[in-house]
Amino acid sequence: MKYGFWLPIFGGWLRNVEDENMPPTFDYTKKVIQSAEQWGYSTTLIAELYLNDIKGPERDSLEAWTTAAALASVTEKIEIMAAVRPGFHNPAITAKMAANIDQLSNGRFTLNVVSAWWEEEARQYGGIFTEHDERYDRTTEFIDVLKGLWSEDNFSYEGKYYQLKDTKLFPKPVQRPNPVLYAGGESPKGKQTIVEKCDAYVMHGGTVEEIERKITDMKDRRAATSNQELSEFGMAAYVICRDTVEEAFAELERITTVKESSAYAGFKDFTSKSQLEQQIQLQDYSVSNRGLRPNLVGTPEQIAERILQYEEAGLGLLLLQFSPQLEEMERFAKQVMPLVEAKRKQEIA
Repeated sequence: MKYGFWLPIFGGWLRNVEDENMPPTFDYTKKVIQSAEQWGYSTTLIAELYLNDIKGPERDSLEAWTTAAALASVTEKIEIMAAVRPGFHNPAITAKMAANIDQLSNGRFTLNVVSAWWEEEARQYGGIFTEHDERYDRTTEFIDVLKGLWSEDNFSYEGKYYQLKDTKLFPKPVQRPNPVLYAGGESPKGKQTIVEKCDAYVMHGGTVEEIERKITDMKDRRAATSNQELSEFGMAAYVICRDTVEEAFAELERITTVKESSAYAGFKDFTSKSQLEQQIQLQDYSVSNRGLRPNLVGTPEQIAERILQYEEAGLGLLLLQFSPQLEEMERFAKQVMPLVEAKRKQEIA
């Protein structure tokens, strides 16, 4: 299992907690990512939203791509995965920016392709927001342009949404044939786009049984194409690790007591503009990305056992959220990661 984490660019992950002691500043994210490298984390995911979806649209948040470039220059080995939403970007410019950050990081930059869901944000920032399936049609062309520019010296393209003529992009990315393209989606259209165009599949939090079914389904869909197997299956999850079960569940109760606030401004668009496989309630939404559904809540021993179940189901990457981020990431690295490794060795023996 590889352990990644969501970069704390919103000031936290809890919609019901006002101050999580994790400010949305570059200095804080720099401290988090440099510490994560020392603690054994492999990947950070930087969400791309121009409005703060966690604490409320009027609150501070960091921009994903400029933050990614800055962090690439102050890290050495961690994978930096930035989300990108085609409705907000020119694909040729995006390809150039991605190649540049990949060069800057010596091959550590990857992308999480997101077809978007927040219509109000698109209105405020001039993004293109269309019906669900059309968003994926645009994403398909967007990826075609990225890959074409990264692999060909003179690239031309004639699509419905994008047109290029003899476009040149140098230098190419360090990674060949392209920086890894992660994507998540639960609709039939989304899944088909991913198996045809992307390299790895990332999921919202789910139970072991739900994740195993999704992995099997995506492997089958991928096998029906001419592409190689998907390189990675990842899942978002929120961790509550405590010395006792009672302490862990007391924290769970504290963070899921729903309070009316602007932090829920995107709830309606998230549930109505996406095609989700599981029904989402306000309490689920109190922690981002269905992070509580994997139930990584309890003692280090319990959480380690749960992680091994996900590993057995085919999961290879956990994209974790914590609060407060720095302190809880350190606890997880020192108390849970070694337990998972020890238990794995016991099973092999």
